[in-house]
Amino acid sequence: MADMEFEKSPQTYGSHQAPAHYQPGEGCLTTIVRVPVRIVVLLVVVPVRMIWDLLVVCGLALDRLLLRPVGRGLVWLYERVLAPVALFVGMALFVWPWVALWRYVVVPVVTYGLVVPVVWIYRQLLTPLGHGIAWLVENLLLAPARWIYRRLLTPVGHGIAVVLGLLGMALFVWPWVALWRYMVVPVVTYGLVVPVVWIYRQLLTPLGHGIAWLLTVTGRGIAAVCRGVWTAVAWLFVTLLVTPAAWVYRHILAPVGREIADAFAFAWRIAGYISHAVGRALKWLAWNLVGRPVRWFYQVVCTPVGHALRDGIWRPAKKAAVEAGRAARAALRSARETVRQARRDAWRALVGGPDAPTPGEPVVRRARRLGDAQQTQTVPGAPAEPEISLHKRG
Repeated sequence: MADMEFEKSPQTYGSHQAPAHYQPGEGCLTTIVRVPVRIVVLLVVVPVRMIWDLLVVCGLALDRLLLRPVGRGLVWLYERVLAPVALFVGMALFVWPWVALWRYVVVPVVTYGLVVPVVWIYRQLLTPLGHGIAWLVENLLLAPARWIYRRLLTPVGHGIAVVLGLLGMALFVWPWVALWRYMVVPVVTYGLVVPVVWIYRQLLTPLGHGIAWLLTVTGRGIAAVCRGVWTAVAWLFVTLLVTPAAWVYRHILAPVGREIADAFAFAWRIAGYISHAVGRALKWLAWNLVGRPVRWFYQVVCTPVGHALRDGIWRPAKKAAVEAGRAARAALRSARETVRQARRDAWRALVGGPDAPTPGEPVVRRARRLGDAQQTQTVPGAPAEPEISLHKRG
Protein backbone atom coordinates (compact mmCIF):
# COMPACT_ATOMS: atom_id res chain seq x y z
CA MET A 1 0.00 0.00 0.00
CA ALA A 2 2.81 2.39 0.84
CA ASP A 3 4.50 1.71 -2.47
CA MET A 4 1.25 2.31 -4.33
CA GLU A 5 0.73 5.59 -2.50
CA PHE A 6 4.28 6.76 -3.27
CA GLU A 7 3.85 5.86 -6.94
CA LYS A 8 0.77 8.06 -7.42
CA SER A 9 1.25 11.11 -9.64
CA PRO A 10 1.31 14.47 -7.82
CA GLN A 11 -2.04 16.25 -7.75
CA THR A 12 -2.43 19.88 -8.73
CA TYR A 13 -3.97 22.48 -6.48
CA GLY A 14 -7.70 21.87 -6.06
CA SER A 15 -9.68 19.46 -8.22
CA HIS A 16 -8.79 21.18 -11.54
CA GLN A 17 -6.01 19.82 -13.73
CA ALA A 18 -3.66 21.98 -15.73
CA PRO A 19 -4.99 23.04 -19.13
CA ALA A 20 -4.24 20.68 -22.00
CA HIS A 21 -2.46 23.33 -24.13
CA TYR A 22 0.35 23.81 -21.54
CA GLN A 23 3.12 21.72 -22.99
CA PRO A 24 6.22 20.83 -20.96
CA GLY A 25 9.27 22.94 -21.61
CA GLU A 26 7.54 26.31 -21.85
CA GLY A 27 10.34 27.97 -20.01
CA CYS A 28 10.64 30.18 -16.96
CA LEU A 29 9.77 33.34 -18.88
CA THR A 30 6.20 32.14 -19.48
CA THR A 31 5.80 31.22 -15.80
CA ILE A 32 7.25 34.55 -14.66
CA VAL A 33 4.81 36.45 -16.90
CA ARG A 34 1.83 34.20 -16.03
CA VAL A 35 1.97 34.68 -12.23
CA PRO A 36 1.82 38.54 -12.19
CA VAL A 37 -0.90 38.52 -14.85
CA ARG A 38 -3.01 36.14 -12.76
CA ILE A 39 -2.45 38.25 -9.61
CA VAL A 40 -3.50 41.47 -11.37
CA VAL A 41 -6.52 39.81 -12.94
CA LEU A 42 -7.49 38.28 -9.55
CA LEU A 43 -7.39 41.72 -7.92
CA VAL A 44 -9.68 43.04 -10.66
CA VAL A 45 -12.10 40.08 -10.76
CA VAL A 46 -12.64 39.50 -6.99
CA PRO A 47 -14.80 42.65 -6.45
CA VAL A 48 -16.74 41.95 -9.62
CA ARG A 49 -17.44 38.35 -8.55
CA MET A 50 -18.49 39.40 -5.05
CA ILE A 51 -20.85 42.07 -6.47
CA TRP A 52 -22.26 39.49 -8.89
CA ASP A 53 -22.91 36.94 -6.12
CA LEU A 54 -24.49 39.68 -3.97
CA LEU A 55 -26.82 40.65 -6.82
CA VAL A 56 -27.76 36.99 -7.37
CA VAL A 57 -28.60 36.52 -3.68
CA CYS A 58 -30.61 39.76 -3.60
CA GLY A 59 -32.49 38.73 -6.75
CA LEU A 60 -33.38 35.32 -5.31
CA ALA A 61 -34.51 36.88 -2.02
CA LEU A 62 -36.58 39.51 -3.88
CA ASP A 63 -38.18 36.82 -6.02
CA ARG A 64 -39.00 34.59 -3.06
CA LEU A 65 -40.14 37.26 -0.60
CA LEU A 66 -41.85 39.81 -2.86
CA LEU A 67 -42.40 38.83 -6.48
CA ARG A 68 -43.84 35.35 -5.90
CA PRO A 69 -46.33 36.42 -3.16
CA VAL A 70 -47.38 39.46 -5.20
CA GLY A 71 -47.82 37.29 -8.27
CA ARG A 72 -49.87 34.71 -6.38
CA GLY A 73 -52.00 37.52 -4.90
CA LEU A 74 -52.60 39.05 -8.32
CA VAL A 75 -53.49 35.65 -9.78
CA TRP A 76 -55.91 34.97 -6.88
CA LEU A 77 -57.44 38.45 -7.28
CA TYR A 78 -57.90 37.92 -11.02
CA GLU A 79 -59.34 34.38 -10.73
CA ARG A 80 -61.57 34.88 -7.68
CA VAL A 81 -62.67 38.54 -7.96
CA LEU A 82 -62.00 40.28 -11.28
CA ALA A 83 -62.88 37.43 -13.64
CA PRO A 84 -66.24 36.51 -11.96
CA VAL A 85 -67.24 40.18 -11.63
CA ALA A 86 -66.28 40.92 -15.24
CA LEU A 87 -68.13 37.82 -16.44
CA PHE A 88 -71.27 38.74 -14.48
CA VAL A 89 -71.17 42.38 -15.63
CA GLY A 90 -70.54 41.34 -19.23
CA MET A 91 -73.38 38.83 -19.20
CA ALA A 92 -75.73 41.33 -17.54
CA LEU A 93 -74.88 44.14 -19.97
CA PHE A 94 -74.23 42.41 -23.28
CA VAL A 95 -75.82 38.92 -23.23
CA TRP A 96 -78.92 38.63 -21.06
CA PRO A 97 -80.73 41.75 -22.46
CA TRP A 98 -80.20 40.63 -26.04
CA VAL A 99 -81.20 37.03 -25.23
CA ALA A 100 -84.38 38.23 -23.55
CA LEU A 101 -85.11 40.63 -26.45
CA TRP A 102 -84.57 37.84 -28.97
CA ARG A 103 -86.53 35.21 -27.04
CA TYR A 104 -89.52 37.24 -25.84
CA VAL A 105 -89.82 40.02 -28.45
CA VAL A 106 -88.16 39.26 -31.79
CA VAL A 107 -89.03 35.56 -32.05
CA PRO A 108 -92.75 35.91 -31.17
CA VAL A 109 -93.21 39.04 -33.32
CA VAL A 110 -91.46 37.54 -36.33
CA THR A 111 -93.10 34.14 -35.91
CA TYR A 112 -96.71 35.23 -35.46
CA GLY A 113 -96.54 38.54 -37.32
CA LEU A 114 -94.53 37.55 -40.39
CA VAL A 115 -93.74 33.85 -40.75
CA VAL A 116 -97.22 32.43 -40.07
CA PRO A 117 -99.04 34.87 -42.47
CA VAL A 118 -96.42 34.40 -45.17
CA VAL A 119 -96.58 30.59 -44.89
CA TRP A 120 -100.40 30.69 -45.04
CA ILE A 121 -100.40 32.96 -48.12
CA TYR A 122 -97.78 30.75 -49.80
CA ARG A 123 -99.64 27.49 -49.12
CA GLN A 124 -103.22 28.66 -49.65
CA LEU A 125 -102.85 31.26 -52.46
CA LEU A 126 -99.50 31.30 -54.21
CA THR A 127 -99.03 27.52 -54.58
CA PRO A 128 -102.42 26.83 -56.32
CA LEU A 129 -102.05 29.98 -58.43
CA GLY A 130 -98.56 28.96 -59.52
CA HIS A 131 -99.71 25.43 -60.40
CA GLY A 132 -102.56 26.86 -62.56
CA ILE A 133 -100.25 29.29 -64.37
CA ALA A 134 -97.73 26.51 -65.00
CA TRP A 135 -100.46 24.25 -66.45
CA LEU A 136 -101.71 27.03 -68.75
CA VAL A 137 -98.21 27.90 -69.98
CA GLU A 138 -97.34 24.25 -70.57
CA ASN A 139 -100.52 23.37 -72.49
CA LEU A 140 -101.21 26.63 -74.36
CA LEU A 141 -97.74 27.98 -75.20
CA LEU A 142 -94.94 25.47 -74.78
CA ALA A 143 -96.59 22.47 -76.51
CA PRO A 144 -97.37 24.31 -79.82
CA ALA A 145 -94.00 26.05 -79.79
CA ARG A 146 -92.21 22.72 -79.24
CA TRP A 147 -94.13 21.11 -82.16
CA ILE A 148 -93.27 24.00 -84.51
CA TYR A 149 -89.61 23.87 -83.50
CA ARG A 150 -89.30 20.11 -84.04
CA ARG A 151 -91.35 19.82 -87.25
CA LEU A 152 -90.52 23.03 -89.14
CA LEU A 153 -87.62 25.08 -87.77
CA THR A 154 -85.13 22.23 -87.23
CA PRO A 155 -85.14 20.84 -90.87
CA VAL A 156 -85.08 24.36 -92.35
CA GLY A 157 -82.17 25.32 -90.10
CA HIS A 158 -80.18 22.22 -91.09
CA GLY A 159 -80.61 22.99 -94.84
CA ILE A 160 -79.61 26.64 -94.40
CA ALA A 161 -76.52 25.61 -92.37
CA VAL A 162 -75.37 23.21 -95.15
CA VAL A 163 -75.81 25.81 -97.90
CA LEU A 164 -73.99 28.53 -95.88
CA GLY A 165 -71.16 26.13 -95.08
CA LEU A 166 -70.56 25.23 -98.77
CA LEU A 167 -70.76 28.89 -99.78
CA GLY A 168 -68.28 29.93 -97.09
CA MET A 169 -65.78 27.22 -98.11
CA ALA A 170 -66.02 28.25 -101.75
CA LEU A 171 -65.49 31.95 -100.99
CA PHE A 172 -63.03 32.03 -98.06
CA VAL A 173 -61.15 28.71 -97.85
CA TRP A 174 -60.53 26.98 -101.15
CA PRO A 175 -59.00 30.05 -102.99
CA TRP A 176 -56.51 30.72 -100.18
CA VAL A 177 -55.54 27.06 -99.95
CA ALA A 178 -54.83 26.90 -103.67
CA LEU A 179 -52.83 30.17 -103.50
CA TRP A 180 -50.68 28.83 -100.59
CA ARG A 181 -50.13 25.39 -102.09
CA TYR A 182 -49.38 26.28 -105.75
CA MET A 183 -47.77 29.76 -105.51
CA VAL A 184 -46.39 30.75 -102.09
CA VAL A 185 -44.76 27.42 -101.17
CA PRO A 186 -42.84 26.90 -104.50
CA VAL A 187 -41.68 30.53 -104.70
CA VAL A 188 -40.40 30.61 -101.09
CA THR A 189 -38.78 27.18 -101.35
CA TYR A 190 -36.82 27.61 -104.61
CA GLY A 191 -36.32 31.36 -104.44
CA LEU A 192 -35.23 31.83 -100.77
CA VAL A 193 -34.65 28.64 -98.78
CA VAL A 194 -32.38 26.81 -101.28
CA PRO A 195 -29.95 29.77 -101.82
CA VAL A 196 -29.76 30.51 -98.07
CA VAL A 197 -28.94 26.86 -97.28
CA TRP A 198 -26.24 26.76 -100.01
CA ILE A 199 -24.60 29.95 -98.68
CA TYR A 200 -24.66 28.61 -95.10
CA ARG A 201 -23.10 25.25 -96.01
CA GLN A 202 -20.51 26.38 -98.60
CA LEU A 203 -19.41 29.78 -97.24
CA LEU A 204 -20.43 30.53 -93.63
CA THR A 205 -19.55 27.14 -92.11
CA PRO A 206 -15.83 27.05 -93.31
CA LEU A 207 -15.42 30.73 -92.37
CA GLY A 208 -16.79 30.08 -88.86
CA HIS A 209 -14.49 27.08 -88.37
CA GLY A 210 -11.45 29.21 -89.24
CA ILE A 211 -12.47 32.04 -86.88
CA ALA A 212 -13.09 29.52 -84.07
CA TRP A 213 -9.63 27.94 -84.55
CA LEU A 214 -7.95 31.37 -84.47
CA LEU A 215 -9.82 32.38 -81.29
CA THR A 216 -8.91 29.07 -79.61
CA VAL A 217 -5.16 29.53 -80.29
CA THR A 218 -5.22 33.16 -79.13
CA GLY A 219 -7.20 32.29 -75.98
CA ARG A 220 -4.74 29.58 -74.97
CA GLY A 221 -1.83 32.03 -75.18
CA ILE A 222 -3.69 34.65 -73.12
CA ALA A 223 -4.68 32.02 -70.54
CA ALA A 224 -1.04 30.91 -70.17
CA VAL A 225 0.09 34.53 -69.60
CA CYS A 226 -2.70 35.12 -67.05
CA ARG A 227 -1.81 31.93 -65.15
CA GLY A 228 1.81 33.06 -64.89
CA VAL A 229 0.87 36.51 -63.65
CA TRP A 230 -1.61 35.04 -61.11
CA THR A 231 1.02 32.61 -59.82
CA ALA A 232 3.52 35.43 -59.30
CA VAL A 233 0.97 37.65 -57.53
CA ALA A 234 -0.19 34.79 -55.28
CA TRP A 235 3.42 33.95 -54.33
CA LEU A 236 4.15 37.58 -53.48
CA PHE A 237 0.93 37.84 -51.41
CA VAL A 238 1.66 34.67 -49.43
CA THR A 239 5.31 35.52 -48.91
CA LEU A 240 4.93 39.19 -47.96
CA LEU A 241 1.57 39.18 -46.08
CA VAL A 242 0.14 35.78 -45.15
CA THR A 243 3.32 34.18 -43.75
CA PRO A 244 4.23 37.12 -41.41
CA ALA A 245 0.61 37.45 -40.26
CA ALA A 246 0.40 33.71 -39.51
CA TRP A 247 3.71 33.85 -37.59
CA VAL A 248 2.51 36.84 -35.53
CA TYR A 249 -0.84 35.13 -34.75
CA ARG A 250 0.73 31.77 -33.88
CA HIS A 251 3.67 33.00 -31.77
CA ILE A 252 2.32 36.24 -30.23
CA LEU A 253 -1.45 36.74 -30.37
CA ALA A 254 -2.57 33.15 -29.65
CA PRO A 255 -0.31 32.64 -26.57
CA VAL A 256 -1.23 36.07 -25.18
CA GLY A 257 -4.94 35.39 -25.71
CA ARG A 258 -4.73 31.97 -24.09
CA GLU A 259 -2.90 33.38 -21.09
CA ILE A 260 -5.45 36.18 -20.63
CA ALA A 261 -8.40 33.75 -20.94
CA ASP A 262 -6.82 31.27 -18.49
CA ALA A 263 -6.04 34.11 -16.10
CA PHE A 264 -9.65 35.31 -16.13
CA ALA A 265 -10.98 31.75 -15.66
CA PHE A 266 -8.60 31.09 -12.76
CA ALA A 267 -9.39 34.46 -11.16
CA TRP A 268 -13.16 33.92 -11.56
CA ARG A 269 -12.90 30.50 -9.89
CA ILE A 270 -10.79 31.80 -6.98
CA ALA A 271 -13.09 34.83 -6.61
CA GLY A 272 -16.03 32.41 -6.41
CA TYR A 273 -14.37 30.55 -3.53
CA ILE A 274 -13.70 33.85 -1.74
CA SER A 275 -17.22 35.14 -2.35
CA HIS A 276 -18.79 31.88 -1.13
CA ALA A 277 -16.65 31.96 2.00
CA VAL A 278 -17.66 35.56 2.72
CA GLY A 279 -21.31 34.65 2.08
CA ARG A 280 -21.17 31.68 4.47
CA ALA A 281 -19.64 33.88 7.13
CA LEU A 282 -22.35 36.52 6.71
CA LYS A 283 -25.01 33.81 6.75
CA TRP A 284 -23.61 32.40 10.01
CA LEU A 285 -23.58 35.86 11.59
CA ALA A 286 -27.14 36.61 10.43
CA TRP A 287 -28.42 33.27 11.74
CA ASN A 288 -26.82 33.66 15.16
CA LEU A 289 -27.70 37.35 15.55
CA VAL A 290 -31.21 37.38 14.04
CA GLY A 291 -32.46 33.91 13.09
CA ARG A 292 -32.00 32.11 16.41
CA PRO A 293 -33.68 34.85 18.51
CA VAL A 294 -36.57 35.08 16.02
CA ARG A 295 -37.05 31.29 16.02
CA TRP A 296 -36.94 31.19 19.83
CA PHE A 297 -39.52 34.01 20.03
CA TYR A 298 -41.78 32.24 17.49
CA GLN A 299 -41.59 28.85 19.24
CA VAL A 300 -41.82 30.11 22.81
CA VAL A 301 -44.19 33.09 22.51
CA CYS A 302 -46.08 33.20 19.18
CA THR A 303 -46.95 29.50 18.88
CA PRO A 304 -48.67 29.14 22.31
CA VAL A 305 -50.52 32.46 21.82
CA GLY A 306 -51.67 31.39 18.36
CA HIS A 307 -52.87 28.01 19.63
CA ALA A 308 -54.76 29.67 22.44
CA LEU A 309 -56.43 32.12 20.04
CA ARG A 310 -57.30 29.30 17.63
CA ASP A 311 -58.78 26.98 20.28
CA GLY A 312 -60.46 29.65 22.39
CA ILE A 313 -61.77 32.19 19.85
CA TRP A 314 -61.45 31.14 16.21
CA ARG A 315 -62.94 27.63 16.34
CA PRO A 316 -66.01 28.57 18.49
CA ALA A 317 -66.66 31.61 16.30
CA LYS A 318 -66.33 29.51 13.13
CA LYS A 319 -68.68 26.85 14.53
CA ALA A 320 -71.27 29.49 15.52
CA ALA A 321 -71.05 31.10 12.05
CA VAL A 322 -71.54 27.72 10.34
CA GLU A 323 -74.60 26.94 12.49
CA ALA A 324 -76.05 30.39 11.81
CA GLY A 325 -75.52 29.93 8.07
CA ARG A 326 -77.26 26.54 8.14
CA ALA A 327 -80.21 27.97 10.04
CA ALA A 328 -80.47 30.92 7.60
CA ARG A 329 -80.34 28.58 4.58
CA ALA A 330 -83.04 26.35 6.11
CA ALA A 331 -85.25 29.40 6.79
CA LEU A 332 -84.76 30.67 3.22
CA ARG A 333 -85.53 27.23 1.80
CA SER A 334 -88.74 27.03 3.87
CA ALA A 335 -89.77 30.54 2.79
CA ARG A 336 -89.16 29.73 -0.90
CA GLU A 337 -91.24 26.54 -0.61
CA THR A 338 -94.07 28.50 1.07
CA VAL A 339 -94.04 31.17 -1.66
CA ARG A 340 -93.97 28.50 -4.39
CA GLN A 341 -96.94 26.65 -2.84
CA ALA A 342 -98.89 29.89 -2.48
CA ARG A 343 -98.20 30.74 -6.14
CA ARG A 344 -99.42 27.28 -7.22
CA ASP A 345 -102.61 27.65 -5.17
CA ALA A 346 -103.28 31.12 -6.59
CA TRP A 347 -102.74 29.89 -10.16
CA ARG A 348 -105.00 26.89 -9.62
CA ALA A 349 -107.66 29.16 -8.18
CA LEU A 350 -107.47 31.49 -11.23
CA VAL A 351 -107.27 29.09 -14.20
CA GLY A 352 -108.10 25.71 -12.66
CA GLY A 353 -106.04 22.57 -12.80
CA PRO A 354 -105.69 19.03 -11.49
CA ASP A 355 -106.36 18.37 -7.86
CA ALA A 356 -103.49 18.41 -5.46
CA PRO A 357 -101.99 14.95 -4.85
CA THR A 358 -102.70 13.28 -1.60
CA PRO A 359 -99.85 13.01 0.89
CA GLY A 360 -97.62 10.03 0.14
CA GLU A 361 -98.90 9.63 -3.47
CA PRO A 362 -96.13 10.02 -6.11
CA VAL A 363 -96.57 12.96 -8.49
CA VAL A 364 -96.51 11.96 -12.19
CA ARG A 365 -96.03 14.94 -14.50
CA ARG A 366 -96.96 14.76 -18.16
CA ALA A 367 -95.18 16.54 -20.97
CA ARG A 368 -96.93 19.56 -22.44
CA ARG A 369 -97.49 19.97 -26.18
CA LEU A 370 -96.53 23.25 -27.74
CA GLY A 371 -99.34 23.89 -30.25
CA ASP A 372 -101.54 21.31 -31.99
CA ALA A 373 -101.19 17.50 -31.91
CA GLN A 374 -98.67 17.40 -34.82
CA GLN A 375 -95.95 19.36 -33.01
CA THR A 376 -93.12 17.76 -31.08
CA GLN A 377 -93.44 17.10 -27.34
CA THR A 378 -91.04 18.63 -24.87
CA VAL A 379 -90.31 15.24 -23.22
CA PRO A 380 -90.15 12.31 -25.70
CA GLY A 381 -92.00 9.18 -24.61
CA ALA A 382 -94.23 10.89 -22.00
CA PRO A 383 -98.00 11.43 -22.40
CA ALA A 384 -99.01 14.98 -23.24
CA GLU A 385 -100.46 17.26 -20.58
CA PRO A 386 -103.27 19.64 -21.59
CA GLU A 387 -102.04 23.11 -22.44
CA ILE A 388 -103.05 25.90 -20.05
CA SER A 389 -104.04 29.21 -21.62
CA LEU A 390 -105.15 32.45 -20.05
CA HIS A 391 -107.56 33.19 -22.96
CA LYS A 392 -109.39 29.85 -23.23
CA ARG A 393 -110.76 28.06 -20.19
CA GLY A 394 -111.65 24.40 -20.55
